[in-house]
Amino acid sequence: MTQDKALLRALRGERLPTPPIWMMRQAGRYLPEYRETRAQAGDFLSLCYSPDLAAEVTLQPIRRYGFDAAILFADILLLPQALGAKLWFVTGEGPRLEPVTTPAGLAGLRPVSAIHDTLGPIYDTLSILTRELPPETALIGFAGAPWTVATYLIGGRGTPDQAPAHQLMREDEPTFRRIIDLLTEATVEYLSAQVRAGAEVVKLFDSWAGSLQGVAFEQYSLAPMREITAALKARHPGLPVIAFPRGAGTRFAGAHAATGADCIALDDGVTPDWAAAHVQPAGPVQGNLASRHMVTGGDALVEETRAIVTAFSGGPHIFNLGHGITPDADPENVQLMIDTVRGTA
Repeated sequence: MTQDKALLRALRGERLPTPPIWMMRQAGRYLPEYRETRAQAGDFLSLCYSPDLAAEVTLQPIRRYGFDAAILFADILLLPQALGAKLWFVTGEGPRLEPVTTPAGLAGLRPVSAIHDTLGPIYDTLSILTRELPPETALIGFAGAPWTVATYLIGGRGTPDQAPAHQLMREDEPTFRRIIDLLTEATVEYLSAQVRAGAEVVKLFDSWAGSLQGVAFEQYSLAPMREITAALKARHPGLPVIAFPRGAGTRFAGAHAATGADCIALDDGVTPDWAAAHVQPAGPVQGNLASRHMVTGGDALVEETRAIVTAFSGGPHIFNLGHGITPDADPENVQLMIDTVRGTA
């Protein structure tokens, strides 16, 4: 049964008559049922670390829409927290971390072997989902890629241009490399534990890859994802991996080989026609409807959705957005997108 799931078939390279569908951030604030569960949890981190509630919000978009995959509800910054970095969220502003920018700061973190003490509830969420998901629905685990997580760990918060991380890279590259290496090792252990708990696919989100230029893109975005992918596939033969070097532009071409991933997720900074010609010949692709269509809806949503399905129809494709759905999205537009992909609109 597992191997018959549409998402897994697409990741194996099958060209399906209707592409499987899921959305980044599909469990989120645009859904009223999510907001109710979030209020029940009290705060975001409590929601992440409450397996029953985290499983509930993961299941909500599956019940409502019948997506072909569920993605674990968690956050990319739980991993640095598990390594000992202080993490908190400021309402309306987002996450905050106690910055780590020096050898002394690194020395104050926990060993990688200790992360599971903190992350156990995340694995419990996955175990619940393996029991509760419909048999046709694939279960995706995920982590932030080392570069993206490092930008938060070094800067202490999200920044428009990831300037603190770039500065540390320039001024103290040995310490910067140690941070990347630590996060790479920890990500392997974290994702491997997710697979043992039931994840059938894993995805690496390198949300800020686009700010890396030249050789730094290879060294600090692609190479760590390649190392993580190789280690996971050695431990879990046949495990599908999706890599998302967001903002890569024309550098999406060649990303399958550069990361070792089975599938490359595309943002909406490249056109479907270009990606079908330059990325999809190397393997499955995922994407890439602009998230704004989930807010505005209408004919433009339908036309662009159909254009994406048509452009990628010659090879393996997973339909998704080019980035996460936003809190102001209309749930009815999500249904319209799904009906359009499946030919029922």
